Amino acid sequence: MTTFTDLNLSESILRAVMDGGYTIPTPIQEKSIPPLLEGRDLLGVAQTGTGKTAAFALPLLQHLSKTPRKAQSRKPLALILAPTRELASQINDSLRAYGKHLHLRSCVIFGGTSPRPQVQAVNRGTHIVVATPGRLLDLMNQGHVRLDEIEVFILDEADRMLDMGFIHDVKRIIAKLPKKRQTLLFSATMPASVQGLASSLLVDPVQVEVAPTATTVEKVDQKVMFVSKDQKRALLGDLMNNPEIERVLIFTRTKHGADRVARHLHECGVRSDAIHGNKAQNARQRALESFRAGNIRALVATDIAARGIDVDGVTHVINFDLPNDPESYVHRIGRTARAGATGMAISFCDHDERAYLRDIEKTIRQSVPVFDEHPYHSVEIANDPGATKRPPQRGGFKGKRFGSGNGNGNGQRHGQNKGPGQGRGPNRGRNSQRSGRSGGQRSGKAA
Repeated sequence: MTTFTDLNLSESILRAVMDGGYTIPTPIQEKSIPPLLEGRDLLGVAQTGTGKTAAFALPLLQHLSKTPRKAQSRKPLALILAPTRELASQINDSLRAYGKHLHLRSCVIFGGTSPRPQVQAVNRGTHIVVATPGRLLDLMNQGHVRLDEIEVFILDEADRMLDMGFIHDVKRIIAKLPKKRQTLLFSATMPASVQGLASSLLVDPVQVEVAPTATTVEKVDQKVMFVSKDQKRALLGDLMNNPEIERVLIFTRTKHGADRVARHLHECGVRSDAIHGNKAQNARQRALESFRAGNIRALVATDIAARGIDVDGVTHVINFDLPNDPESYVHRIGRTARAGATGMAISFCDHDERAYLRDIEKTIRQSVPVFDEHPYHSVEIANDPGATKRPPQRGGFKGKRFGSGNGNGNGQRHGQNKGPGQGRGPNRGRNSQRSGRSGGQRSGKAA
């Protein structure tokens, strides 16, 4: 079995990894770190929750620490682009954790907040900039950031970057990079647009793939409930009476919908908050931290706001609205059943969403089992002539953890070999036991 000590990482980086009690790398880390330490370009196909942040952060820190240099004002040596503020912040947090024994500086740049502290950080000098494209371009155009000294460029979640319309900003940034550099591109899926971008960016890259493109996390127990649109909130309120739904991420299609659902949960006595693009960055961060700390039970989110959220111990994902993009469904439900644990994804489907469900099932290459033993079940929607035929799944919500674990009531989790950034959330059972961990070893997953 490969351990982090087998990967030729420096003593300072290994110490930071070991400080967290992690010894076993995840597959993406085991496959990526050696060629990255050799300076190779890399194309990584990996969904969130696989440990890709540590896969690129550890080699990057080692590269910069091999030849110690003073951080220059406005001239970083490495650039990491991420599609959302939350993901950029999490990457920066990981860099600081893994580099805590090194004399390297990193800073994060994103919109939605005052640029002054970010300008001050780059003016003081930083080795690594983690940024979202729009704000970075603004600071570049104002002369606060120059990219002519970049040695390593990392593009994370490239598929989402393109989905969010950042391709032109990304290309403008790339045009300012030195031709001679190491380039890494990570993407959960590999559509033609991402393949084209990778071909233009990477030179003789190593390709690492740790999960088939557009497939669902195997340990997620998926169910669909057919319900009319005007009864969705009532159904959600009933579901939240089940104590087995301990920490739930709820997805809506719109920002206003997220606020309405959060208000309804509050009226039902469920501690909750919403996170979406209309929220100020500090409000989004507070909501995320409250969810991570267990101070709120439910976090309601839109797809863009939730991208990059990596919270351990999410027992359930509820699709209050089905996404019109089946790839988003894959990303959504991947927020549970992380780190080898099991979890449940429950999708509400109204009449207008039947086409979305068909597209999702085609993408994941399986039918989502129907659960019809709830008071709001719509026979009319279930019997839609264009629907995929499949038998209803009865039972399953009583007497066992609602979609995760083996139902023994002791909070037992399965297969949790943990690693950097993985499994830090509380185990929810009072007598929690962890299986899949041998001799205290933990595998290295990061956000």
